[in-house]
Amino acid sequence: MTDNSASFSGIPAGAEQPKASTGHAVLLTGLYTGCLLVIVMLGSLVAANRVPTLEQYALERNAASYSMFVLFMLIPIFRFLDRPVRLFASGMTAWIIFVVAYEVAGMVFVDLFVVLRTPLQALMEGAAIYGLVAAGSWLARMIFEARRSPIERRRRAPEVDTHQQ
Repeated sequence: MTDNSASFSGIPAGAEQPKASTGHAVLLTGLYTGCLLVIVMLGSLVAANRVPTLEQYALERNAASYSMFVLFMLIPIFRFLDRPVRLFASGMTAWIIFVVAYEVAGMVFVDLFVVLRTPLQALMEGAAIYGLVAAGSWLARMIFEARRSPIERRRRAPEVDTHQQ
C-alpha cells in the first residue's frame, strides 16, 4: 500500500499548511471581543445591583467598568485598523453578541432598559461607532494612498484656434 498522504485540500503532507483565513480571524476576534464585553457587562451589573458594599464607590466602580468596556471595544479597531471591512465585520460580530446578552440580562435585571437603553438603541450605537471608525479608517487610507502617489500631469493637446481661420 502506497503512502498517499496528500491532504483533502490538495496540499502535500510535507508542505506548509496555510494560515487561518482572514474570515476566521475576523470571526474569532469578534467572538472573543463579544465574550469580553459580555463579561464586563455582567460583572458591572452584578457589582452595581448585588453588592451593596460597593455603593459608596459607585463613581470608581462605574469608571472602571466603562474603561474596561471601551478598552475591549477597541480590540477589533486596533486589530483591523488598516482593513475597514474586516474592522466593521469583527466589531459588529462582537457587538451583536453583546446586544444578545444585554437582552437576556434585561430579563434578570427588570428595569435595565428603563434606566439605560433598549437593546435596539444599543445595537444602533455600536453600529454607528464601528461604522464611523471603519469609514474614518477607509478615508485615512485613501488620503495616505493619494499622497503617496505623485500626481500625473497630462500634456495638453495643442489648441486649435477656430476663430482665426
